Amino acid sequence: MSATDMVQLQSSDGVDFSVPRSVASMSVTLDHMLHDISRSQSDEAIPLPNVNAKALEKVIEYCKHHEKDEPVPASDAAKQEHSVHNISAWDKQFMQVEMGLLFDIILAANFLDIKSLLDLGCKTVASMIIGKTPEEIEQTFRIPTQ
Repeated sequence: MSATDMVQLQSSDGVDFSVPRSVASMSVTLDHMLHDISRSQSDEAIPLPNVNAKALEKVIEYCKHHEKDEPVPASDAAKQEHSVHNISAWDKQFMQVEMGLLFDIILAANFLDIKSLLDLGCKTVASMIIGKTPEEIEQTFRIPTQ
């Protein structure tokens, strides 16, 4: 892969990542940025002020894994959107992270406009809530009781 096929991303905490352009383009936000910058600017790292290094590393891992996925038809997407049971084994394993990182991934997916990752993060949180009492939810998410 040539250097022009790579994109430099910089996390909010100053860590640089070199990512294939096709992977970065899975983010609608980055795809628009890449179309807007000139070739002379393409060597400069794109700063991502709302995404820390740990979350960005996970986002890149997710995008690399799903890069070749076929787009889901709109009719199927609507059905899948609302089902917390329709998560692949890889995606379930991928989202088994500590709570703070889980929410950082969700925020990064929202900022970068990666709908499939945002949906996965929200489904993961929803699956942590289903069937629990309010007290169990408070305990799961470490919500202080009043």
